[in-house]
Amino acid sequence: MGPSEQSFFDGVGAVVAVVAHPDDESFGLGALLDHLTARGAEAAVLCFTRGEASTLGTATGDLAEIRAAELAAASAVLGVTRTELLGYPDGRLDRTPLRDLVGQVRRLAFAVRPSHLLAFDVGGITGHPDHVHATRAALLAGRELGLPVLGWTVPDHVAKTLNTEFGTAFVGRPELQLGQALAVDRTRQRRAIACHRSQATANPVLYRRLELQGGTEHVRLLRGAAADIARVGKGREDGT
Repeated sequence: MGPSEQSFFDGVGAVVAVVAHPDDESFGLGALLDHLTARGAEAAVLCFTRGEASTLGTATGDLAEIRAAELAAASAVLGVTRTELLGYPDGRLDRTPLRDLVGQVRRLAFAVRPSHLLAFDVGGITGHPDHVHATRAALLAGRELGLPVLGWTVPDHVAKTLNTEFGTAFVGRPELQLGQALAVDRTRQRRAIACHRSQATANPVLYRRLELQGGTEHVRLLRGAAADIARVGKGREDGT
């Protein structure tokens, strides 16, 4: 399916983006959030950790404080109207009871009243356990709230190229499982990325991914069934 103006997003009135780290909303979901807010949808971001365990930007000061300020600035660029930054342990989010995270998603959803949740695909895109666990929380919360969960996906060829060139662990999808292809303008996403100076300055993987993706993002409707929840921890889901 080629890039199209008709997308899952056509029915989105308000969305809560559920992410693990400050910068996930920009590096990963930035073009999608921009697309939504430019169409008049309300967007909120729920970020579980302060990103203090990053190996980037460690010489610039208190990384948790720096990244909190970066998140606030990037969210404003993307048109996000509400951003909540929590303090779960970065790099150990997967040790946090899932019910705790689901409760946070439910709490914000009751305040925002979204039509949809938005998260990384079930493999966490980069393979990071924090990303995977954040998506688990979004899926379970979506099932309990009766909300559809949209998942940001990347093509297999993008993931494989990055893994070959950089030794990363990106998880992509074959063409038939990619979902909706969406033509995007990355102008505001790149401005939001620049707000995350501590993480974006020396990040060749990020810029190579954006180069490989070009002007296209992919979104699929993630299912919140129990079988899907069980598979998330392994970074897999069937094609339903």
